[in-house]
Amino acid sequence: MNHLQCILQAQRSLRWGPLASVSWLLLRTCRTHSSFSGATCPSAKGQQEDGVQKDFSSRLATGPTFQHFLRSAAVPQEKLSSPDVEDSPPYLTVDELLGRQKKVYLETYGCQMNVNDTEIAWSILQKSGYLRTNSLQEADVILLVTCSIREKAEQTIWNRLHQLKVLKTKRPRSRGPLKIGILGCMAERLKEEILNREKTVDILAGPDAYRDLPRLLAVAESGQQAANVLLSLDETYADVMPVQMNPSATSAFVSIMRGCDNMCSYCIVPFTRGRERSRPVASILEEVRKLSEQGLKEVTLLGQNVNSFRDNSEVQFNNAVSTNLSRGFSTNYKTKRGGLRFAHLLDQVSRIDPEMRIRFTSPHPKDFPDEVLQLIHERDNICKQIHLPAQSGSSRVLEAMRRGYSREAYVELIHHIREFIPGVSLSSDFIAGFCGETEEDHLQTVSLLQEVQYNMGFLFSYSMRQKTRAYHRLKDDVPQEVKLRRLEELITVFREEATKANKTFVGRTQLVLVEGLSKRSATDLCGRNDGNLKVIFPDVEMEDVTNSGFRVRAQPGDYVLVKITSASSQTLKGHVLCRTTLKDSSAYC
Repeated sequence: MNHLQCILQAQRSLRWGPLASVSWLLLRTCRTHSSFSGATCPSAKGQQEDGVQKDFSSRLATGPTFQHFLRSAAVPQEKLSSPDVEDSPPYLTVDELLGRQKKVYLETYGCQMNVNDTEIAWSILQKSGYLRTNSLQEADVILLVTCSIREKAEQTIWNRLHQLKVLKTKRPRSRGPLKIGILGCMAERLKEEILNREKTVDILAGPDAYRDLPRLLAVAESGQQAANVLLSLDETYADVMPVQMNPSATSAFVSIMRGCDNMCSYCIVPFTRGRERSRPVASILEEVRKLSEQGLKEVTLLGQNVNSFRDNSEVQFNNAVSTNLSRGFSTNYKTKRGGLRFAHLLDQVSRIDPEMRIRFTSPHPKDFPDEVLQLIHERDNICKQIHLPAQSGSSRVLEAMRRGYSREAYVELIHHIREFIPGVSLSSDFIAGFCGETEEDHLQTVSLLQEVQYNMGFLFSYSMRQKTRAYHRLKDDVPQEVKLRRLEELITVFREEATKANKTFVGRTQLVLVEGLSKRSATDLCGRNDGNLKVIFPDVEMEDVTNSGFRVRAQPGDYVLVKITSASSQTLKGHVLCRTTLKDSSAYC
């Protein structure tokens, strides 16, 4: 068996292995007539000269063998913090895997998961000897962490690449070539289209390939394009401690699971981030403890379907207990059994630091059993704020979306949550103009916004994505101008109802976690209340309840009590009363 056959067999038998992407890259470079070192690959028609064929064969002979793939696959997710001779690919030296203090500039687009992914990618590159810069002009490597949820998000990246192309062209030769990489969902969705369309791009790394960034950059140094976009069944980056991009931040995101199994008909996420898999509880608790020790005051647990968390890494918990769903909700997959569930994790996380707020996003309405609601109600440091993506107010449209519930079941869940957690703040997602949506369907969504009165909302017009069920089975038949008109109507109604909901805070005292100066006024501070609403208040001296007799000015990370005097659809305003603690605030709020 020759080495190319070994690679092909490895691709088939070790599809999800840690270095299986090497074969994809080798085969891709053959198709585009370039190897790692710039040699020409033999064509199917045998048109190359004998010397070139021999050169390629000699280079391939020094590449990875089938035994190398077997050895790599035998090692579980445990990864070394720096490149090692034993674990280096055979075609790269240890020195080539090191960053050698090259400067990396990172730009993040899209959701909170991408923010966390940026921190994971930077943690990996930092350990490989790269330095971080906030200046494009200083950068040796520019990495864009991208989003593919809508066409507009992707167009933003294409436009950005055109801007960066100018920067790359004008770079002085003395500094060496500027490397540009696309990371995340857009790399996963478009793959070769990016490399073929934009020669500016040197590397692609999907959401499950960030560990491979040092190797990809090393390959790119030889002048070749490099890519790893294979999805994994087990990658959670559990052993990678994210490095926060903002050292002065008072809050942090902690990824607890990746991927999604819901397969809603409109959604690209299962195809860009793969199947659901959860981090071990122990690794999550360790990360939250470290964040607490660093003085952070708020942690948001992250996942594409965060409340379907299911840690099955410990055998003793893999029993036959099935998932408890919200009443009237169903799934598009077989019932999952066993494992440590979200209620267990939420309980353990909330016990680490009573002065640290706990949030979570983004949940699916189907995964709200009473034990989760009970915890939110009981624990002072679990925020009384729940995101409940509805997407539509029409049962007919919800069925076409494969959401697993009707309007009636969703509204019943809203009532149930409000009974369990009085005063809870609610937010939601809505899509305007989904396939087959009629004017009556649209009006039902309008009426749901009026009935629930969400405190916050995220509303978008429908953007069809390739690979999704809607792309294959439904027709995007709502004209763009109708989508935009319906979206504007939804936004108008949402703002009206959110203003009414938020005005109920006027005259009440809110506990606010201070984030820093207001963006609109140097004399005001801003922070967020328990319901995640932005609160603006004057930067003045106040009483310090924790230190009687002292007067202080609030700093980022402080808890303060603010009496609300006015409210809009997005912001609360008030005057500050005192600095306090989360524990002591319960007597006032």
